Amino acid sequence: MIRVLVAEDHTIVREGIKQLIGLGKDLQVVGEACNGEQLMENLRQTPCDVVLLDISMPGMNGLEAIPRIRALNRPPAILVLSMHDEAQMAARALKIGAAGYATKDSDPSLLLAAVRKVAAGGRYIDPELADRMVFEVGLTDERPPHALLSEREFSVFERLVQGEGVNEIGQHLGLSGKTISTHKARLMQKLGTSSVAELVRYAVEHKLV
Repeated sequence: MIRVLVAEDHTIVREGIKQLIGLGKDLQVVGEACNGEQLMENLRQTPCDVVLLDISMPGMNGLEAIPRIRALNRPPAILVLSMHDEAQMAARALKIGAAGYATKDSDPSLLLAAVRKVAAGGRYIDPELADRMVFEVGLTDERPPHALLSEREFSVFERLVQGEGVNEIGQHLGLSGKTISTHKARLMQKLGTSSVAELVRYAVEHKLV
């Protein structure tokens, strides 16, 4: 039996995923979480084989959670399930330790196959994303500016776009407001923006929100 923990902040989506997984006779949902902190707490108490991980969660988001999950003594395989069908986002998640990347508009049967594949030690990429990743991610001249952000800068970028202030972001990430301000200045320079409003516009244009 493949034990699955579902991390998704939207209750309706989470319930739908749980019902879908329940259709697989070899799959079992052993836990759920609505944010990154709850996810890490549950993982320490409930052994599982696969974490179905949403990227856009409040508090610690999915990208921030991936390295923490990987640092556990017996880490489960991580299958990202995201609303973002962007090749750069998928490449970023895989680079920092996810075993697979699926989008929320995936065919249900493909999602179940993806869970089984990563549980067996394999890798999975959404078929529609795979071709784009080969061409988009590999060609540095075609990479969008946000692909140049560090993991920390990307986390700060996401939180700024969601309306969090510098001090609030610092509390979430365990860093000083001064450090967050430095990251903010660097990421805005890399993205060619001069205000949070422009950051939001950039995020919308590149389908990052």
